Amino acid sequence: MTHDLVLKRARVIDPAQGIDRVSDVGFVGGRVAALETGLEGKDVRDAAGRIVCPGLIDLHTHVYWGGTSMGVDPDDYARRAGTTTMVDAGSAGPGNFAGFRRHVIEPAVPRILAYLNISFAGIFAFGERVMVGECGDFRLLNCEDCLEVAREHRDLVVGIKVRVGMNTSEGRGAAPLDLAIEVAQELDLPVMCHLDYPPPTRREVLERLRPGDVLTHCFRPFPGAPARGDGRVHPEVIEARERGVLFDVGHGKGSFGFPSADAMLAAGYPPHCISSDVHQLSIDGPAYDQLVTLSKFLLLGMPLSDVIAASTSGPANAIRRPELGSFGPDNVGDATVLVLEEGEFPYEDVKGEIRTGGQRLKLEGLVIGGRWWA
Repeated sequence: MTHDLVLKRARVIDPAQGIDRVSDVGFVGGRVAALETGLEGKDVRDAAGRIVCPGLIDLHTHVYWGGTSMGVDPDDYARRAGTTTMVDAGSAGPGNFAGFRRHVIEPAVPRILAYLNISFAGIFAFGERVMVGECGDFRLLNCEDCLEVAREHRDLVVGIKVRVGMNTSEGRGAAPLDLAIEVAQELDLPVMCHLDYPPPTRREVLERLRPGDVLTHCFRPFPGAPARGDGRVHPEVIEARERGVLFDVGHGKGSFGFPSADAMLAAGYPPHCISSDVHQLSIDGPAYDQLVTLSKFLLLGMPLSDVIAASTSGPANAIRRPELGSFGPDNVGDATVLVLEEGEFPYEDVKGEIRTGGQRLKLEGLVIGGRWWA
């Protein structure tokens, strides 16, 4: 068979299938066609010495560029971060999701899926000088509107997003989360929950989350950290993980601390998903992008295959699109081509702690829909 595109002699890492070996990857008709040596193709690219993995998925992004103050351009971000799929984490709500779809999602080259915000206006006031939490005014939280819009755009909506805490819901407790869960139950979809400064407390949030729901910002610093200062993981965190709640990094501007990550990894609780929470206030640091965020976990001692899993099969399963997270036969033809560089690289958490790592992941190229995307 002559393939449309072949990546030759790559180190193929596909954690969903337990693959880590040198192989060719062939694509036909926009899909994965073969994973073996000796493939021929119309477009052949030598990937010797490179890592080729299923297209990276960033589970927590804000890419409603031009429609919200926090949005970044998805095409530009994909070229920087190596992401073939971006999941927008509630930038748009029922009142503006149609515009997000028409003006950003549909024209974009990489795939964009979305958590729909329970708030009618989405995250509407997010900047250096203006910051208004969208869940502080309960008049914006209408379950019927959220349900209707999610149903209308079911091909793109992968869950319901809610932000609770002093900054985002003015300390009104867990009520916005209860409303988001009510909508999600009607749709048989998961919730992604952001928690910043309490109230509500970490326990109040975790006790409500169901198996398959996502707690983002899971390695945030105190307050709301998953572990105590002495490294002991809070019991409600352990119980939630055992119950099937998924833990997502969501680095962002204020939601990742090295001490929290140290404690969780030491206790045997790595994140299910590693994501950047990229937006206008985090893209220039300390999060930067998905590859920088992934590289921080190499510094923390996570094996490379586990780091890649947390940006491929992990988020793919979280959004119930497992075909996006592996090179399984006839799966979508997306791939990320990476180089693992050696050297000395500084990495910073949201509290300003800087650590030096010996490796970083660098983007070499992207395959989207079975075609090389220059």
